[in-house]
Amino acid sequence: MSNRDYYEILGLPKTASVDEIKQAFRKLARQYHPDVSQDPNAEEKFKEINEAYGVLSDPDKRARYDRFGRAGLGDMGGMPDYTVDFSDIFEELFGAFGMGGMGGRRSRNAPRRGRDLQMEVKLEFEEAVFGVEKEIEFQRDETCSTCGGSGAEPGTSPTRCPTCNGQGEVRQVRQTFLGQMVQTATCPTCNGRGEIINTPCHTCRGSGLERKTIRKKVQIPAGVDTGTQIRLAGEGQPGAFGGPHGNLFLVLNVKPHRFFKRRDDDVILNLDINIAQAVLGADLEVPTVDGSEKLKIPAGTQPGQIFTMRARGIPHLRRSGRGDQRVIVNVDIPSKLTKEQRELFEKLAETLGTTPKPKEKGFIDWLNEAFGG
Repeated sequence: MSNRDYYEILGLPKTASVDEIKQAFRKLARQYHPDVSQDPNAEEKFKEINEAYGVLSDPDKRARYDRFGRAGLGDMGGMPDYTVDFSDIFEELFGAFGMGGMGGRRSRNAPRRGRDLQMEVKLEFEEAVFGVEKEIEFQRDETCSTCGGSGAEPGTSPTRCPTCNGQGEVRQVRQTFLGQMVQTATCPTCNGRGEIINTPCHTCRGSGLERKTIRKKVQIPAGVDTGTQIRLAGEGQPGAFGGPHGNLFLVLNVKPHRFFKRRDDDVILNLDINIAQAVLGADLEVPTVDGSEKLKIPAGTQPGQIFTMRARGIPHLRRSGRGDQRVIVNVDIPSKLTKEQRELFEKLAETLGTTPKPKEKGFIDWLNEAFGG
């Protein structure tokens, strides 16, 4: 370490207050901390800043320094004794975990949110289209009904942990490149609870929680699809140290339909018609998610032709309106004919001619045009 004046290192007058010393250290620490600074001498400068703060932030050491200079601090191999707990400073600068846990003391027993849960909910195709109220069943931890959450057998009480004196943490001095620093860690005896349970509850075995089955009715909105997630706030695992519950996420899985297929918010229906209906046209009853409805097939309908039934698709999930139903017509060519049918087709063939006609567009082209690629 250099022999520069500690006040000079922090850029302060000797009359600086405790708050001014802390603010100066905070500013310089942000600037020269080796993990964030690009200065090639950042480590040495930070050690110097750290040493100055370790002395000037301690009233007794500061008084000795002001009266006797460095000589008043004692001799530790050329390095003054500036052991001090920097937890609060580093937590403000770098967050609770920014310095390998040195800043974790404040949050050790702070309320923590519970863990999220997730479950799959299976739906029929029509339930996904129109929405449905489902009763779900899942398991989560609840406050133990026997001990009320204390973890101790009724008639007994937890006792204060003798290792951490009820603090839930222990303080350790460790040597780093910055010198000696005080680090806090979870108490190994009580695991951070601050209490020892000598006679654990027979129901929860000292955890204060017991597993319970929860049944709940949930409204599934119209228009959901496989993979849609629904968040039920506060229905997850309970928090620690009085923290809030986590959330429960429902992941939806829609069963395939016998006839209908989904493409975004449109319903796709493949419809077989016979050759006479395709040639002559027909008024047909076709299924939709709303029930049977009439669809006019014009004369001369070609295989693969697509007809649109407006607003007969899936309701939009987060806005008004619905998709459409797209009916893809397939002309069913009979594989077996009666004698009379064969004679009729032979007479028809004579009138139609036998010369093949190449087409510029085929079935796949129609599909690409209808569905955008």
